[in-house]
Amino acid sequence: MREAGGQQRSDALFTVKDSLFRLSEDIDLSYKTVDTARWTASKWPKDRRVAGVSFTVHKIFASIVDDEERYDVITRPPEGKSRWTPDEANRRVGRQVVKPVTPQEKVSAIHTLATDEEVAATVTSDLLRRPTVVAQVKQEDKVRVVEELTRDDHVAATVTTGLLRRPDVAFRAMPDDTARHQVNHAQVERGRQAREHFEDTSPLASAVRGIDKSVEFLDLVTACHAFVAAAGRVVPGMRDRQLGDDERVIVHGNVARVRATLDWIETAVDTGKVDVDDELTRLLRGE
Repeated sequence: MREAGGQQRSDALFTVKDSLFRLSEDIDLSYKTVDTARWTASKWPKDRRVAGVSFTVHKIFASIVDDEERYDVITRPPEGKSRWTPDEANRRVGRQVVKPVTPQEKVSAIHTLATDEEVAATVTSDLLRRPTVVAQVKQEDKVRVVEELTRDDHVAATVTTGLLRRPDVAFRAMPDDTARHQVNHAQVERGRQAREHFEDTSPLASAVRGIDKSVEFLDLVTACHAFVAAAGRVVPGMRDRQLGDDERVIVHGNVARVRATLDWIETAVDTGKVDVDDELTRLLRGE
C-alpha cells in the first residue's frame, strides 16, 4: 500500500487499479470487493490477525484509525461473549447493526430505511394511526408535529375548524388574546366580505339597504318601548319603600345616564349626527 498521494511510475505496466480489475475478473468478484479486501488486509499484518474471528469483523475494526487500539480491541470480545460477531463489532465502532436490539439501534434502523421520502411519509402516516404510539410522544413534540403538518393553509383551516367544534378545546383556546382577536377579526371580515359580495352582485341590494334603515328605526323604537315597559313594571313595586342614601345615589346616577342617552337619541334622530362628545362619553361610562 502506497502512502496517500503516492504516485505510480508512468512506465509501469499496470496500475494498482488495473491489477485489481484483472484479479476481480479472474476470480469472478466485483472490483469493489477485491479493493476492500486489499485495504482490510493492509490494516492487519499477519501477526496481528486473530484466528477464529471472521474477515468481516477484521474489516469493521479496520476503520479504527489508531493501530494499537485496533490491535487491542479485536483481542477483547464483549463481556459474556467468546468472540466478536459482526453486529457486536459494528456496535463497538458506532455503526448500524443488522439485528438491532436496543431502542436507539431500532430507531437508527428505521431512520436508515426511511431515507426515501415516500417511505418516510408512509411510515409516519401508519405510526400516527396507532393511539398507543401517539400517547407516548411528548407534548412539545406533538405540537411541533401538528405545526409541521398544518403549514398548508387548506389543511390548517380544516384542522382548526374541526378543533374549534370541540367545546373543551375552544374554551381553552379563547383565553389567548391573540387567538380570540383573530377569531373575532375573521368573523367580522367574513361578514364584511359577504355583505360586499351581496351588494355587488344581488339585484336586491338597493331594497335591502332601505330595509336596513327600517330595521335600525325598529330597533330604536323597540329599545324605547323595552325601557318604558321595564320602568312601568319596576317602579310601581317601590310604593311606600324608602331607599337608603347609597341606593339613591346609584339610582340618580343611572337616571342621569338615561337622560343623557335620551338627549343623544333625539339629536341623532333630528340631525343624523351620532357622534358622542367627551362629557357624554364619561357619563355613559359612569365616570
